[in-house]
Amino acid sequence: MLKKDFLDILVCPKCKGKIKYEAKKNAIICNKCRLKYHVLDGDIPDMLIEDAEKF
Repeated sequence: MLKKDFLDILVCPKCKGKIKYEAKKNAIICNKCRLKYHVLDGDIPDMLIEDAEKF
């Protein structure tokens, strides 16, 4: 689970917009870009655009 203060400073690397953390999916979502960024073991977000999944 990512800490709220950490999530408050994260933005989508593509559009620089707000993101949403979905704990059940353990993913960070950008609704504007329609991209899902995975959170790796140890609560490390993989925020590389080329690793993101489209939804």
